[in-house]
Amino acid sequence: MFWLLSLVAVPFVALAALWIIGERGHLMLPSTRKALNRRGQNGHHRSLLNALHGYVYGRWPYQYISFLVHRVMPRMSPRFKQWWADHYHGKVVPTELACAIIRLDHDIARTDLEQVIPYPTARDIVLQASPTVTLLECPCRHARENPCQPTDVCMIVGEGSFTRDHHPERSRRVSQDEALALLEAEHERGHVHTAYFKDACDNRFYAICNCCSCCCGGLEAMVKNGIPMVASSGFVAEVDELACIACGTCEEACPFEAVSVNGRARVEWEKCMGCGVCEGHCDTEAIALVRDERKGIPLDVREIGEGAPVREPLVLTS
Repeated sequence: MFWLLSLVAVPFVALAALWIIGERGHLMLPSTRKALNRRGQNGHHRSLLNALHGYVYGRWPYQYISFLVHRVMPRMSPRFKQWWADHYHGKVVPTELACAIIRLDHDIARTDLEQVIPYPTARDIVLQASPTVTLLECPCRHARENPCQPTDVCMIVGEGSFTRDHHPERSRRVSQDEALALLEAEHERGHVHTAYFKDACDNRFYAICNCCSCCCGGLEAMVKNGIPMVASSGFVAEVDELACIACGTCEEACPFEAVSVNGRARVEWEKCMGCGVCEGHCDTEAIALVRDERKGIPLDVREIGEGAPVREPLVLTS
């Protein structure tokens, strides 16, 4: 009997201890209760599993991302690569459109945007207007030995209390103006703005990550491991042959290895994700982002929020 009780009690005590550690010494933080209620509210076992998955992802993102980048992604089968992308992915957002998300002054909920987010997960766009953004130390950068600086570049948009409660040393609330300034600074550094969606985060948009090709797990997954985790912005870089001086700056700056220079800059259409990094680094203004319907529709909240069909601008200028 004692052996049987021990067999039951030891795992229970271990799980209870892990829970208390996760809750930073509390039985349950208010933000945890709110998140679990929201994610598992219909009581379905899959929703409950998603709630648990979301808790692990949000509570231990550094361990989660490190394990994913170093252990899981290099070993994925082709079938699992697509499955993963369908459940956890990003949409490239040029700086102007990323700023529009931060400036959002009203809630948006749309469910007809398959062309904007071409994945089974996150066809619902739910964006909350908020005067503040929560910055989190980037888990991807912390997974590297010599990460790019600064590291507090992950933007939790909307409800950020869970992140601030569970990572008080690694997160902070900032104003809209501070968030906008960070977006501009990251663009100048040659980093990509990506709106991320995850099934365990209510199947919806939850963050803008400012991604560098040397640290970002999502970009690495796509460029090095062939996992289609990142959707195009809906734009493609176009080169003005007369203005191009073949300096090579754009080739060096492109995070997707889509630009090569041989006499003039050339853009490989299939690889170009329309991030605008090359455009921002071209001193002669020989590159511009041009709308391309074959690349999908931009995530432009100024259009989505009007409730009308998404219009397709021809050219985006920074």
